[in-house]
Amino acid sequence: MAYFEFLEVEKDHQEAGNDPTKKPAVVDLVDVKIGNDYELVVTTFCGLYRYRLGDVLRVTGFYNKSPQFRFVGRQKVILSIDADKTYEEDLLKAVANGKLLLEPHNLMLVDFTSRPDYSSVPGHYVLYWELGRKVKDAKLEPDPDVMEECCFAVEESLDSVYRRFRKNDKSVGPLEIKVVRPGAFDELMNFFVDRGSSVSQYKTPRSVTNEEALKILDAAVVSNFFSQKIPSWELKELHSTI
Repeated sequence: MAYFEFLEVEKDHQEAGNDPTKKPAVVDLVDVKIGNDYELVVTTFCGLYRYRLGDVLRVTGFYNKSPQFRFVGRQKVILSIDADKTYEEDLLKAVANGKLLLEPHNLMLVDFTSRPDYSSVPGHYVLYWELGRKVKDAKLEPDPDVMEECCFAVEESLDSVYRRFRKNDKSVGPLEIKVVRPGAFDELMNFFVDRGSSVSQYKTPRSVTNEEALKILDAAVVSNFFSQKIPSWELKELHSTI
């Protein structure tokens, strides 16, 4: 019913072989290598030919001769204000660090997405968080100090380029978390499903640009918080990334 191939990508999710004269390699299942990242490409019986799904997988090992994969994220940049580039994998790691601060307060992160906000100068990252209770009687209203620390923890976990623009160049503004009411992400899913997305294949987009979808999220916002601290950055980090 389908034939899968694998398009090599670099660890920063840029296609392998940035030289325009050299096309990125497409390999078969048996030719993938441990530790490498690949974008999934599918050809189907129904007519799709080498359709790029956008999912990036990393080969973690082999079971007998069959490769084992770990889902890394979606291809391409999902957030950018200046020359900063935040990929899905980087955002997932940063949010994972930020949500740890919720656990002592019996709260958990149910789902999230993001968008760049250019309406202010400088622009900044906006995260939409839906929170849930870890225990039945926990207060669903988050403490402002805790949420501000979550904002800072996310920023501190982003790469050195982002932190440089925040601290040194001041061309990126403080990160903002908007808390949405319970069920907001169900409404978002219904919006995309109504427009043709498959229920079985739907995954919450980690960055939303559709204006109608953003209206759904913004209408569900119950509180918002900004990072009150400047993330760390040192000049030596710039040289370590060159």
